[in-house]
Amino acid sequence: MINKSLKRNLMHLVIAAFCVCIPLLPLYAQEPQPMRIISLAPSTTEILFALGLNNEIVGVSSYCDYPPEVNSVTKVGDFSHPNLEKIASLKPDYIFCTGLEQMPIVTELKRLKFNVYISDPSTIDELFASISDIGKLTNREQDAGQLIKKMKNDIATIQAQAEMIPLKKKVKVFIEIWHEPLMTAGKGSFVDELITLAGGINIAHDITRPYSNFSAEKVISANPQCIIMTYMDKTVPLKLVKKRFGWKNIDAVKNNRVFNDIDPNLLLRPGPRITEGLKEIHKRLYPKE
Repeated sequence: MINKSLKRNLMHLVIAAFCVCIPLLPLYAQEPQPMRIISLAPSTTEILFALGLNNEIVGVSSYCDYPPEVNSVTKVGDFSHPNLEKIASLKPDYIFCTGLEQMPIVTELKRLKFNVYISDPSTIDELFASISDIGKLTNREQDAGQLIKKMKNDIATIQAQAEMIPLKKKVKVFIEIWHEPLMTAGKGSFVDELITLAGGINIAHDITRPYSNFSAEKVISANPQCIIMTYMDKTVPLKLVKKRFGWKNIDAVKNNRVFNDIDPNLLLRPGPRITEGLKEIHKRLYPKE
């Protein structure tokens, strides 16, 4: 029989051998596989690229056009009707979508047991929450935090300048989303929030719907000092509005402060570049002499 002393020594040898082997175990462990991500919304695509997930994005919608690197990513169909078979073939770990028009496809994707995240912010704070959520889902929490911090700093810089402008000198703005019918942005829209942060006064702020029709008569009556169109047109913007009945007497028209040179995606797409849109609005309202 083995005496107690020998048994104890053998046990120590076994434990020691086990401890020596432990550092070697990670050498044989498999590397974690990168996520496979599909984005069906231009806004979430921009967020994902901003978080440095270029190599993990395996599919996007045909509407996703920024950053330029997105052009080399597999297209899985348009915004409203993506190709489900193509999506399935890419074996995504997560699919990122937005709300409203995409809800039918979101319902179908969930029925097929795909992991889906919906990013549908209506305010800048909600956008920050979406970026934070996406960072957590993709193991990019630190990148998300840095992105949010940068965006907040950009906003704070413009806001500080705007707060120095006396109320009587704040510029009244009309945002023209479309012309036939005439549409604008009201309370609850990103655009309205950006105008306020930039130090402007949105003449349609009292409209309860984020985006709504707006009569030409109301524009004339409000007499905005600046008009910003969120669609680009080859025609000089001043020519577009001067021929409208009664608009030639609006201050913005008389003083040639009608603009259609801001990339609409900077104003209407809830993504990281929204702060660039804020800077562009501020430049149009308060140009440096």
